[in-house]
Amino acid sequence: MDKTIGVLAGGDSPERNVSLLSGTGVLEALQRLGETAQLVKIDTLDELVGQLGNIDIAFNCLHGGSGEDGTVQLLLEVMGIPTIGSGPLACARAMDKARAKAIFQSRDLPTPGGICFNCETMEEQLQAAADQFDFPMILKPQSGGSTIAVARVESKSELLRAAQSVLNHSEAVLVEPFIAGRELTVGILRVDGDEVALPVIEIRFPSGMFDYEAKYTEGIAEFLAPAPLSLEVAAHVQDLALRAHRALECFGFSRVDFRLGEDGTPYILEVNTLPGMTPLSDLPRAAALIGIDYDALVSRMLATATDSRPDACPAS
Repeated sequence: MDKTIGVLAGGDSPERNVSLLSGTGVLEALQRLGETAQLVKIDTLDELVGQLGNIDIAFNCLHGGSGEDGTVQLLLEVMGIPTIGSGPLACARAMDKARAKAIFQSRDLPTPGGICFNCETMEEQLQAAADQFDFPMILKPQSGGSTIAVARVESKSELLRAAQSVLNHSEAVLVEPFIAGRELTVGILRVDGDEVALPVIEIRFPSGMFDYEAKYTEGIAEFLAPAPLSLEVAAHVQDLALRAHRALECFGFSRVDFRLGEDGTPYILEVNTLPGMTPLSDLPRAAALIGIDYDALVSRMLATATDSRPDACPAS
């Protein structure tokens, strides 16, 4: 029986525009693949339930916010609608950067130190960060993606203002030491029933940080695919990426971001359970390196909706 696939896109997170680009690309790919698909474009989560009645499978392209933190994933499971990728708990773990960091540390996976706080404990924890870390530091929302509201702070005098700015986008702030070195990313993809780490990509950019503009403006960043690394280092980074993916109990696909320190140590920054699917996104770029083009990638991602996921709730 023909299934109708709903491509969920839009939403009210700061990543809305990226979501719409991803959703449009995925919809066109599904149509080229001969699937029956429609764009489910929403402005707020309140609109979603009313638009799910005519779909059989959800291809979630809602980046950030409730679309990626497990809320939509749980809603779809309760409604008995299969969806791609990781389940609610894994999405919640990955979205909460402080929680993910604690899990990495418990598994002896290398990750930068971090201090998390909200507005009530801000001054005390900023002082703790200044005592514990050298400058520059990175301040980022505890939850979120696309490097939105992330700040690089060069001195103690900038800390308070930067923290207040981040708190305009998030209930809590995560402070990390800046890792001087190289920006790497590794896609994870389910291939022939097993999850594998795709080739490492290095991103080079002119500013001190790979920010939103550099990510989504063609020509600003340079993507080296595959990254110019020794076979040994590349294999080590891929192994860490797969271990990070599994530590959070992600499923099907993800993208793991790293900083490769000047001493050669790779540090896990975060795991993204719904990587971008825009023309500039890293997961399609990495998949292409092993002969999986955009449409084939979408097909493999779609298959994860009906593959057995370890933490899936039984369909109603």
